[in-house]
Amino acid sequence: MTPHAIAAALVAAERDRAPIAPFTRTQPFLSARTAYEAQSLFVEHRLTAGEQVVGAKLGLTSKVKRLALGIDQPIYGRLTSRMILPVGEPLRLDELIHPRAEPELAFVIGRRLDDTTDLAGALAAIDAVYPALEVVDSRYAESFRLPDSVADNAGAARVVLGSQPRSPRDLVDLHVLGCVFHQGRTVYTAAGGAVMGHPAAALAWLANTLTAQGEHLEEGTIVLSGGLTASVLLAPGVVATAEFDGLDPVGIHCR
Repeated sequence: MTPHAIAAALVAAERDRAPIAPFTRTQPFLSARTAYEAQSLFVEHRLTAGEQVVGAKLGLTSKVKRLALGIDQPIYGRLTSRMILPVGEPLRLDELIHPRAEPELAFVIGRRLDDTTDLAGALAAIDAVYPALEVVDSRYAESFRLPDSVADNAGAARVVLGSQPRSPRDLVDLHVLGCVFHQGRTVYTAAGGAVMGHPAAALAWLANTLTAQGEHLEEGTIVLSGGLTASVLLAPGVVATAEFDGLDPVGIHCR
């Protein structure tokens, strides 16, 4: 399949809420390069509908998650304006297929990252840190491989940002910043180091990956770190809440 055909199938799956088989079932050698081309076309469909790209999301930054899926590297996707769910607004499940929520740190970039970036450089470029809940929604009907996830825009669907961001200089070191994630009786705990050892390391990976492709993280860009804990399946009436050291809680209510 061509990138255009892959993107068209994903657009239809999202529109009709009808999950499809992963493309690697019939194309086991589908390359990440082709998948990212399909991702760009998938996102372009949103832009032609009037949305804007507001940021990027990291996926599979947890080694445990990568091992579980048989994937050996992180991936990234794009965040568009319609994905940002205002604080307090219910999540409409009738717009999604099989959504799951996970807690993340969201960074607002304070200066353009356009050179080879290390952890310290990435950390220095963070202007603000938000607590966040990301809603991921794979458009696939079964387990998938890395190229499938890439083409699917890393499952990007919705994100709720907390209302009170803080400078990273006002927080504990992000790799030890703790998180408690609640959904009903389910409670997960983690620290920022669950993301590639340090969330800023994930940001540096993204900046360097994009720079190698002639792209850059611009000032004002929002970047999601990748999930700190396991995700939880969402259903009508479900409330999920994340609490982070030094940051206000952030929650989501499903209807």
